[in-house]
Formats: sequence, C-alpha cells, structure tokens
Amino acid sequence: MLRTPVAGRRLEILERLKDPEAHFPGRRCADGVGADTVAAALGVPSRVAETDLALLARIGLLRTRQAGDRTLYRRDEMRITEVARLFEKGW
Repeated sequence: MLRTPVAGRRLEILERLKDPEAHFPGRRCADGVGADTVAAALGVPSRVAETDLALLARIGLLRTRQAGDRTLYRRDEMRITEVARLFEKGW
C-alpha cells in the first residue's frame, strides 16, 4: 500500500482524518466522513476517494459506519498505532 504512486494521497487521507473538523469544515464528522467529502477536499473524483478509503478500511486503518446509503470513515487509532510499531521495528 505504501509503495504505490497513490500512497501519498492515502497518507494524506489518514492525516486529514486525524482532525476531521479542521480539514472538512462545515461537515458533521463525529460519526466519520464520507467519500464525497474526502474527494472534494483532495480535488479528486469521488470514485478515486472511495477506492482509497475502501482499501484503508480493508487493511484495518479505518473503521466504517453505514449512514443510510453512505459509508462514513474514521481512523482506527489502535490499529494505526500497531502498524506504526511494526514499521519502527523494521518490519
């Protein structure tokens, strides 16, 4: 995931989701952020944001919640900490 050309965008998504209220102003972010909101903030098509968010969720870095027909995403801080420790140890 981190060796692909789009890794920078995925890392930016993770960074922005650290403080969603600051990075997605005017949005209620308590339950998470939708792909359309992320896409608008990054200036990419919604489908691109959906793909990146789905991948980050599949590998466990994001948690998802359904809100009607939308999927909301938020960081899984415990999993991110676990992964960071693996990289620190030279995984």
